[in-house]
Amino acid sequence: MPGEQPQLYETLDERFRTGRCQAGDSRLEALYEGCRWAEGPVYVPAGRYLLWSDIPNDRLLRWDETTGAVGVFRSPAGYPNGNTLDGQGRLITCEQGNRRVTRTEHDGSVTVIAERFQGKRLNSPNDAVVKSDGSVWFSDPEFGIATDYEGHRGESEIGARNVYRVDPGSCEVRLVADGFQGPNGLVFDPDEHRLYVSDSLANHIRVFDVRDDGTLSGGEVFAECANGNFDNIRFDDEGRLWAAALHGGVHCYDPDGTLLGRILVPGTVANIRFGGARRNRMFIAADTTLYSLVMSVTGTPPLPPAGP
Repeated sequence: MPGEQPQLYETLDERFRTGRCQAGDSRLEALYEGCRWAEGPVYVPAGRYLLWSDIPNDRLLRWDETTGAVGVFRSPAGYPNGNTLDGQGRLITCEQGNRRVTRTEHDGSVTVIAERFQGKRLNSPNDAVVKSDGSVWFSDPEFGIATDYEGHRGESEIGARNVYRVDPGSCEVRLVADGFQGPNGLVFDPDEHRLYVSDSLANHIRVFDVRDDGTLSGGEVFAECANGNFDNIRFDDEGRLWAAALHGGVHCYDPDGTLLGRILVPGTVANIRFGGARRNRMFIAADTTLYSLVMSVTGTPPLPPAGP
């Protein structure tokens, strides 16, 4: 029928419906079009704006929630990929081109958090998450050194694709998980007892138990992607895991690993992030476009302040 909107939600398990996962907006809102490859959205509550990466154009963009205006936040930006905030509201960025993880201070200066492991340069940090103790955890595949499109072509000095932890006190970069083909998105569950890591090239999500000393155990496969490839992942406050699944849209998983449903997004979904004043607005970076979807589910709350 003329004017009929395409289907946005696909229910695969009744819990997707009873959990009201599909009871928000009936269509996506395009906030900005014109990226080469959009990634890494992060909402900044104090300023009511969103930052995200346009990797091939080597820039961070900024969308103002109050006006809808979009501008360049930083360029050049080291071919940035994933972004997050620490407990002080400072921006943490994975710079693929510079092969490092940085923190933007409140005065705008940039501090390098990690750029080497055991004296060897990192590959191309992809995504990062900050734990409430102030430690920074990040994935390090080779996507940014494979070609000059999203970084600078180069050789891996480490010879592996791992997940690392940066100690908040000593700043030591410690290997916490290995055996990945292409580690990508990572996120802690709401109580921080488990760390979930997507492996884009292996096409699954692994889950690890987090010990008090910052080490991990386990690593079992939590979910396999039958439609698309996993990129970054986020939790809502009901313990459901939402996954950017590239050509498969956005997937929603129950804590038991059941795929409950999908958000059907045009293009290739690279990254998602909950934000907005009530944390019920999902921002979706897909191909050249930044989308928004006001939902009936709520993302996990921001970190409490921890450390200097």
